[in-house]
Amino acid sequence: MPELPEVETTRLGIIPWVLSKKITDVQIREPRLRWPIPAKIKDHLVNKNILFVKRRAKYLLLETINGSAIIHLGMSGSLRIIKDSEPAGKHDHFDIIFSDGLALRYRDPRRFGSFLWSIDPLSHPLLIKLGPEPLENLFTGNYLWNKAYKRKVSIKQFIMNAQIVVGVGNIYASESLFMAGINPKRQAGRVSKIRMEKLVASIKKILLQAIEAGGTTLQDFHTTDGGDGYFKAKLNAYDRRGKPCLFCSSAISMIVIGQRSTFYCKNCQT
Repeated sequence: MPELPEVETTRLGIIPWVLSKKITDVQIREPRLRWPIPAKIKDHLVNKNILFVKRRAKYLLLETINGSAIIHLGMSGSLRIIKDSEPAGKHDHFDIIFSDGLALRYRDPRRFGSFLWSIDPLSHPLLIKLGPEPLENLFTGNYLWNKAYKRKVSIKQFIMNAQIVVGVGNIYASESLFMAGINPKRQAGRVSKIRMEKLVASIKKILLQAIEAGGTTLQDFHTTDGGDGYFKAKLNAYDRRGKPCLFCSSAISMIVIGQRSTFYCKNCQT
């Protein structure tokens, strides 16, 4: 599943091709995504220019003068810049076509993504209750510690709660807790303020490293090969069950927390 770094890499990748461009058409081949594509979305977008390409959590916002298209990549979605004459494949569900002969194409084999419209996207029901962005100044150790007060849920489930902080998916939660030396099973309310500050610093570092890796290894967005283009970040804990810990050489353990595979070092993470 595309996580925050992959979505941010997508945002950065498409900006040079779509910013300030005029939309001349929207072709919808399959409206049955996670939620039906609004029938009037074409009317909202055609003859408008994209003023900004923003991201909120894992949602991409294509902002125009009268509102924003909201795109979520779901489990398997991707965006590509193509020539508007490029034949569509089986899983190419919609194109946003520009006046320069290029198009932004959405591909999604599993159709769990979305393509919605809102005059005020930050007030949209899908976005309004989201927590702060992990890379912004509002996300601090003090903020996380206050939110965790008396919470008995595991710290891993806590930081994966999008109402607490957005964009810390399963892989990045495991990696951040490993870097911070915190046992993923520990109750959130039993993590000290000092350790919360270390965890926040680890989350920021891990996500920034992942974004940087995506920016340097991503395939060209101006392509027709249909590859997903996402990077594979260097992982220190996730999916390393039985392999030696990079710090103490003990075997990495795997448990299930909240129905998600969780990897950690019993010796280093307390």
